[in-house]
Amino acid sequence: MDLVSRRNRGGAAVPSGGNGGEAVGAVLVCGGGVAGIQASIDLSAAGFRVYLIEQGPAVGGGMARLDKTFPTGDCATCIISPKLVECMRDHNIDTYTMADVVKLEGEAGNFKASVRQRPRYVDIDRCTACGQCGQICQYGAIISIKENVLTFEQLCHSCGGCFRVCPDDALRQKSLEIGTIESGKAGEIDFVSGRLNVGHVRTPTLIKEVKKHIRPETLTIIDVPPGTSCPVVEAIKGTDFVLLVTEPTPFGLNDLKLAVELVRELNLPFAVVINRDDIGDAQVEAYCLAQRIEIAFRLSDDRRVAVAYSSGQMVVNILDDYKKQFHSVLCYLERTKTELRETRR
Repeated sequence: MDLVSRRNRGGAAVPSGGNGGEAVGAVLVCGGGVAGIQASIDLSAAGFRVYLIEQGPAVGGGMARLDKTFPTGDCATCIISPKLVECMRDHNIDTYTMADVVKLEGEAGNFKASVRQRPRYVDIDRCTACGQCGQICQYGAIISIKENVLTFEQLCHSCGGCFRVCPDDALRQKSLEIGTIESGKAGEIDFVSGRLNVGHVRTPTLIKEVKKHIRPETLTIIDVPPGTSCPVVEAIKGTDFVLLVTEPTPFGLNDLKLAVELVRELNLPFAVVINRDDIGDAQVEAYCLAQRIEIAFRLSDDRRVAVAYSSGQMVVNILDDYKKQFHSVLCYLERTKTELRETRR
């Protein structure tokens, strides 16, 4: 496409605050980061027609990937989201994503820019801007504003909801490397781990790929992060049994209550392990008794564990009493798995 900007041509407007001066044509802004977005908004307010060119699939730049901003610690999304909405709703700003400026001719105030736009996730010939894709997306990865549909691949969780609701088959898939899967072996134990690339949020997708390595005939232990977020749900979904590890502290009790609510919602059998059992208070134990939750094991607070970890040693290799305790946990899990599968037959 060619974008032409000349005095008194193509969407010319008198800049606000001017005294009836000469009308000016359009301004080409290269780069859809927060600086480019703000510049486009300011130029539009001054009366210019603005063409915002972004080489990536979506505007927002690096700020859209951040959680907090330095030095104030303000929420990055809270800062950039209003600017994105204002930019997309401004009828004086035309946004072109997946686009590159390939040629620039002329001089300031009288130039011609040639822009090449690459294929996008959205087929603009099919898309009717109905907005259903943006309405179903719970992560803000696709939004429909005016006649534009913008995608933010960093926020996409690959749920496929937008493809299901699109009535015009206007969306296109794209392969994207989000991380790596590593595997190894220690004695008779096979180990598989997923490592998410920096800047990506598709943890559930990576967990799904890791879980494909599970062999049903063997005992598989999945190490799950704390909390009740999407990665936790994906990790425990479809498992035979959940072993919740907590500590006898107010924070431990709060997290335990949330985790219990989650596993009960998923209808998964579970039990509790109280780590560092000899610190804190008895509220966790009282809660488990009141809720009729089995306390499978108790592990004491032992300085020797910290010393072993600080020297890079495995606790079970140097502390026999802990080796026996963890062996008991292993036997408990194997026995539980067998009992559950026999019950389901």
